[in-house]
Amino acid sequence: MPRRRTPKKRFLSPDPVYDSRLIHMIVNRLMKKGKKSLAYKLIYQSMQQIAEVTQQDPVKLIEHAVRNATPLVEVKARRVGGSTYQVPIEVDPDRGTALAIRWILSSCRNRSGKNMISKLTNEFIDCSKSIGNAIRKRDEIHKMAEANKAFAKYRF
Repeated sequence: MPRRRTPKKRFLSPDPVYDSRLIHMIVNRLMKKGKKSLAYKLIYQSMQQIAEVTQQDPVKLIEHAVRNATPLVEVKARRVGGSTYQVPIEVDPDRGTALAIRWILSSCRNRSGKNMISKLTNEFIDCSKSIGNAIRKRDEIHKMAEANKAFAKYRF
């Protein structure tokens, strides 16, 4: 963390096909070893499958899925007087979106299935229906924050 000033927030350009910043964020998190064209291919084929299966706009479905997986609170470890407390803290919207994307993609990678396209498609559809591993992860974080609500006074 910088000591002098906080760096300026960089804004992503929207993706070329759907003109959505969220899709571009997902592509950047999906990409491994700088292979962005492969990540674009995976996400676009997944979006075609979503459109075929659900008969809905895939961008809106993905936005809904990410919104469902976004946490409202998280816990942060704080040392007070020699003991460590898990303090619940409200999540900034940008960080919440980043966490949701990270959880969705990690649950895609852990899912059993043939290829990444089908795993991405199924995870986005599950998250839009409020089921799946990313939603379970969000619920665990919320439960942990609820259990440690007494330590909210150590928030700064």
